[in-house]
Amino acid sequence: MTTQTLFLPGDVLSNDILPVASDSSHLLQLGPGLRHVPPSTITPTVAGLLFIDQKRKAIWVENNSGRYVPQVNDVVVATVHHSSTDVFHCAITPQTTFAQLPHLAFEGVSKKTRPQLSAGSLVYAKVTSASKHMDPEITCCNPSTGKSDGMGELKEGMVFKVSLGIARRLLAAKQREEGGLVILEDIAEKIPFEVAVGRNGNVWVNSKGVKEILLVGKALHETDQQGLNIDEQKKLVKRLLKTI
Repeated sequence: MTTQTLFLPGDVLSNDILPVASDSSHLLQLGPGLRHVPPSTITPTVAGLLFIDQKRKAIWVENNSGRYVPQVNDVVVATVHHSSTDVFHCAITPQTTFAQLPHLAFEGVSKKTRPQLSAGSLVYAKVTSASKHMDPEITCCNPSTGKSDGMGELKEGMVFKVSLGIARRLLAAKQREEGGLVILEDIAEKIPFEVAVGRNGNVWVNSKGVKEILLVGKALHETDQQGLNIDEQKKLVKRLLKTI
């Protein structure tokens, strides 16, 4: 179960609230919005809710109003801006520098078969390198296996913008239990669709028609903007389904 508490920059996290590791193999995982000050001080770098996941021994600060800052292992929906000799230069957010996506960072490609992505193409990728001193690097395949793991070019569909908070909740392994969300699950019972959620707040949706795509986007937008709980989400889905 994930718990949450409001913290401000400079606050020092008490050891009493930190997840306790059962053994040395389960080290505490620090997520976005936190900084470790040696030897043992942990302090927030932004104002927001401190999320504590006791099961995964992880903590992070969520700030919906802040700008997305790339973090290693984040999945993102990025837009190809232009291409150079060996890499595609992709926009993750309007505020960050272009992320570099190597031409060969796709499943099963070679120099002769590398993808031909034009400006405006969408990709679902994972951040492999992030530093304030260098451009981010992303990949569309698992470096260990070479498999796509669901990443790659996103064809057709539409992209909707959501807050960073709901993006994180949508990426939770169990959306209902960990994120308090049933919106996509309930729509999927009536309408088939594809979705790719980026930690950068971009959500790609594709379905059989424009009406269905817009329905999913509207449901996400209203849930995000109005902070709907599970019962309110269910009512919203029923209302929207009557419009198509």
